Amino acid sequence: MRRIMVANPKGGSGKSTLAIHLASWFARNDELVYLADLDRQQSTRNWLKERPGHLAPIHHWEVDSDEFDKPPANCNVAVLDTPAGLHGKRLKLFLNEMDKVLVPVSPSRFDMLACREFFEELSEMKAVRKDRVDIGVVGMRVDPRTIASRQLVDFLQQFDLPLIACIRQAQRYVHAVETGVTLFDGGTVDPVDQIQWKPLLDWLVRRR
Repeated sequence: MRRIMVANPKGGSGKSTLAIHLASWFARNDELVYLADLDRQQSTRNWLKERPGHLAPIHHWEVDSDEFDKPPANCNVAVLDTPAGLHGKRLKLFLNEMDKVLVPVSPSRFDMLACREFFEELSEMKAVRKDRVDIGVVGMRVDPRTIASRQLVDFLQQFDLPLIACIRQAQRYVHAVETGVTLFDGGTVDPVDQIQWKPLLDWLVRRR
């Protein structure tokens, strides 16, 4: 079973967008996928309700916000969408149960400042220090033509964490959140999106 957590201490960083697309991609590739939502707003759970029935199924995984409820035994891929402000004992609790952790970061100074402390906290966690959990960073809403996006890349290079991929800003992601249909649910994926998502998907399926 693959267990993937999407985490960032700040709201609006793209956690839910990233989580639903990962769940959708794995489901489309015939994996039995469960998606959990720890956020009070329940964005991904509401997204599941909007997902058309003819698409590859993604199942809801109920997780207590203060405990870790293991995914069902038949699960192949478990994706955990976490709330803003996750830290301390709760972060450690969930981190210890994961194989991969993705930290989406947008090219905003507020995002970058919030992530600095988060990266430092992650590095102190025993599961990370013992190399039992792979942690990767994903740039969200990145436009390489902008100064802000170049500053994001420079900022992330300060840390001993791999920048796995940079995902562009596009209206199709907003549409995916509203309709339950992701980029991976339709026909052919735009070549630009294929190039941007490939290193991330390869990193997720790679065995340790």
